[in-house]
Amino acid sequence: MLHLYNTLTRKKEAFKPLKGKTVRLYTCGPTVYNYAHVGNLRSYFFADTLKRVLIHFGYRVKHVMNITDVGHLTSDADSGDDKMLLGAQRERKTVWQIAEFYTDAFKDNIRDLNIIAPNIWCKATDHIWLQIELIERLEKKGHTYRAGGNVYFDTSTWKGYGKLKWSDKQTGKSVARVDKDVHKRHEHDFVLWFTKSKFQDQDMKWESPWGAGYPGWHIECSAMSTHYLGQPFDIHTGGIDHIAVHHTNEIAQSEAAAGKPMALFWMHGEFLVIDSTRMGKSEGNFITLQSFAERGYDPLAYRFFLLQTHYRQQLNFTWQSMDAAQNGYRSLRENVREYVLRATRAQPKKVSIEPLITRTSKKIDAALADDLGAPQALAALFNFISQVNRRTARLGRGDYRIVCAFIKKIDAVFGLSLTRRDDRIPAQVSLLADKREHARKEKRWAVADALRDEIARAGYRVDDMPDGPRIVRHDLRISRISSLPTAVLNTVPSRYSLFRSSSAP
Repeated sequence: MLHLYNTLTRKKEAFKPLKGKTVRLYTCGPTVYNYAHVGNLRSYFFADTLKRVLIHFGYRVKHVMNITDVGHLTSDADSGDDKMLLGAQRERKTVWQIAEFYTDAFKDNIRDLNIIAPNIWCKATDHIWLQIELIERLEKKGHTYRAGGNVYFDTSTWKGYGKLKWSDKQTGKSVARVDKDVHKRHEHDFVLWFTKSKFQDQDMKWESPWGAGYPGWHIECSAMSTHYLGQPFDIHTGGIDHIAVHHTNEIAQSEAAAGKPMALFWMHGEFLVIDSTRMGKSEGNFITLQSFAERGYDPLAYRFFLLQTHYRQQLNFTWQSMDAAQNGYRSLRENVREYVLRATRAQPKKVSIEPLITRTSKKIDAALADDLGAPQALAALFNFISQVNRRTARLGRGDYRIVCAFIKKIDAVFGLSLTRRDDRIPAQVSLLADKREHARKEKRWAVADALRDEIARAGYRVDDMPDGPRIVRHDLRISRISSLPTAVLNTVPSRYSLFRSSSAP
């Protein structure tokens, strides 16, 4: 049985969906005022791993993720600057343009990381009516008050307030600390609707029963999650930084309005840190996925890096660790590429590989069932590959087909695109490989070596196999091939194929 750690109860619990085999999952999405950094993306990778594990164990998943394009201030409470307005001022655009641009950029990021898109994307600005309706329900039940032109949630009216909160030793911040607001009756009260604020040039305003204004940050998740998933739903995910204020306030307003739990499980991913400091925009140490590409890293090498640490453990980032991840991922893919080739070219002999697959499958399933133990599952896969490689001389085509089918099944959880193929390699690389092969046959070794180096500068490697040359992509840092005119090279059809990382799940 699948066991998951529930932040609400502070322990691992057996997981069973509330309704049949369908898991209703909500993930707190990005505030789209800037690029997501790789620390942010770790949180969405964690939710994706959860989703893939659920599917692996036979569940259907209905997944909803919000896009915060209004209401989020730089403090998770009700103070600081408006994040969307900051983005607009920084880039001299409207807040609407900022929201659209960075929403698209975020979706590009999750495609690059092979993160399966949610079933439903929901923007806060498209659901203002839902948020107003929820505030009206809270008002009718006596959970709100008006002060300073704004509508507040009165935390003293709901006895369960704070049940999710804890002291976060890892960030050195107490969840009890929030910024002062002279209009609050109680320290932890929070704004549901702003009609008066310091942002007089706020472009995003809507009519409401309390006057023209805009919603607070927390209300959007409560309104949209329960609208699309019902209440209670199965799992709510987010980063550990959401525990203190955002998720605590979500629970308060949702459960006060409906009189029943908001979600069965609350799950949180830990921080990515640099030199023991949380990665973040406010800390000024954030790294984007684009910067990985500029340095020549495959985005899926970052996914491989994340798989090696449990989601509830802090993960320290260094460029050296990314180098190791790139090399480890490349080695894994090359092993799988070899198996795929052997599945078509190896001798038709066969020994029984099924017992090894059965043992490995049980180890991987046990690791994943224990609160998404991806590092242990990945280690089991590497051990499996080591065992297969020791049996190479005794395995035939049928064995390798079984091996490839098993790896494909397990990779559906890891999301590393280990068996995905390219249709073609670049024509210029194919032509260089043909010229090199011709030079080798004529024993013009210096020419063959020069062509091999030219292929390497293009980001590929030629392996000389008993049945002919094989081209392997070995580096994403592509340089221009200068020895032959592009117009000529592009007319040459490729007779080679290779495997690559794909953004498809």
